[in-house]
Amino acid sequence: MRALRSAGTQGAGRPTLRRRARARLGRYLRARRVRARRTRGRRLRRVLIALLVLLLSLVGAAVVAYKLTVVPEPHPETAMQSTVFVDTHGDYLGRRGPVDRQEIPLSQVPRHVQEAVIAAENRSFRTDTGISPSAIARAAWSTVSGGGRQGGSTITQQYVKNALLSPEQSLSRKAREALIAIKLDRTRSKDEILQGYLNTVYFGRGAAGIQAAARNYFGVDAKDLTVSQGAALAAIVNIPSYYEKAGSDAKVTTKLTDRWEWVLDAMADSGAITPAQRTAARFPAFRFYPPGDTDGQRQYLIDAAAAEAADRLGITQDELARGGYTVRTTFDLTAQDATAELVSDEPVDPPRPAEKGTRLHTAVVALVPGDGAVRVLYGGADYARQPFNDALHGAVEAGTALEPFTAAKLGAPLTALPRRTAPTPLDMAAAYATAAAGGTHAQPYTVQKITRAGRTLFTARPRTRTAMDRFGAGTITKVLHATDPSPLTTYTAGAGTRTLWQTTYDPRLAVTVALFAQHPAHGKHPPRTAQLPAGSSHLAARVTADVRDRLAPPAWGTVPVPAQTSRARGTG
Repeated sequence: MRALRSAGTQGAGRPTLRRRARARLGRYLRARRVRARRTRGRRLRRVLIALLVLLLSLVGAAVVAYKLTVVPEPHPETAMQSTVFVDTHGDYLGRRGPVDRQEIPLSQVPRHVQEAVIAAENRSFRTDTGISPSAIARAAWSTVSGGGRQGGSTITQQYVKNALLSPEQSLSRKAREALIAIKLDRTRSKDEILQGYLNTVYFGRGAAGIQAAARNYFGVDAKDLTVSQGAALAAIVNIPSYYEKAGSDAKVTTKLTDRWEWVLDAMADSGAITPAQRTAARFPAFRFYPPGDTDGQRQYLIDAAAAEAADRLGITQDELARGGYTVRTTFDLTAQDATAELVSDEPVDPPRPAEKGTRLHTAVVALVPGDGAVRVLYGGADYARQPFNDALHGAVEAGTALEPFTAAKLGAPLTALPRRTAPTPLDMAAAYATAAAGGTHAQPYTVQKITRAGRTLFTARPRTRTAMDRFGAGTITKVLHATDPSPLTTYTAGAGTRTLWQTTYDPRLAVTVALFAQHPAHGKHPPRTAQLPAGSSHLAARVTADVRDRLAPPAWGTVPVPAQTSRARGTG
């Protein structure tokens, strides 16, 4: 019995032991879970604290970097500008300077041109903070995913990159670019940033800035750009080295047309232009590219005007060239180009041809009597072959061309004129213009006005003095009318068969043409005077008549001018 009770007690105790073991195991596991939760919580808190410390460190570093960031001055090359020369009507003549760029205030850029650039390059420009995180993210994803490089820069960043930083591609430079862009956006107005961008961004064709681009692509100032032209320039900024051939390359023109349409659509969607303006827009005509040779005639004019402009401002010609000036000259490009074409096309024919190996020189000066403004200054056929200006500096044997002045009492600066054997065409034209003005001598000038950034720095005023009395001026006119009784005062003379002078004048305009021939210099032998070819007097008459009719048509347009061959001395 005792054995049975003992066995029963042992059997009953086993479940109890198991329950106790399970209980202990449960307590152990619960304790471990509690410890794990506590450990996990502590680790999570530690990670969160570490991330917070890292974030605060980054923010602190960014704040410090931002505080230490200084907006640099523009690169010296972006500060350089060219000086532009225009004729008396404002038509583009040419430029001088290391870069083709001129700064203009934003007020001279039409609003539709500003909006076109914003539509093409950075549509959030007016509201962003200088950078666009979403655009940067898209560019980064495109690069990482193999979609190719994609622009992520705002207009502000582009301005910083173009004008303030080096062009290197590195993460540190990109970070600095972003910091400067943010600081620039916080310290300057959007208009200031846009003005800086438009004055420095490259448009192709060697043109930096909107003003140079407007002249290179369309031959106008930026203030005169149409909606279509502005949208085209905005479209070009994307790939200027490719799109610069628009107008002369059909494939490029087609591709640019598509992008131009895209820009205009964006402008219409934003309300920058009206639906009617969008409908009326037509793809603009471009100036041909690459341009032709500009060394032919216009460099003579630019040389003369640059020397005078530098003198008027009291600076060197190098300082003038990189100073960003606009020089309005007195020249009339239409008459100047027509003169150059006429001289090159007009035949000088047999019966007596030019001597073998000789070269005919033609100089033409047209100026306003009593004022001195030079309208035409033809000094040679090709500047590249002969930079020497015959009209300004050529000494041409006068011969009988000075005879009329011997009959008048002359004062300064004409006193010594009758004794000069070889005056310059400009001096001779000024002398005859004095007679046309009733004895008032006006110093010839080629610069009408000089401006920079919209501010006028110089305005020409005629420099006049009495160089002969009215009786003397009338005497000269009578002498000339004795040889030519036509309503025009026209005189043809020269020095034997070596030179020919022809002058036509009235109170509105004086035109002087000088012709001479030379054997070119050879080795140590200087140039030698040669005999004029037959037909020289006909050429002189044609040129004076054409210049006169173009510049003063109301007074002279219907007056016939004889060829003067019968009265011309020394023309054979």
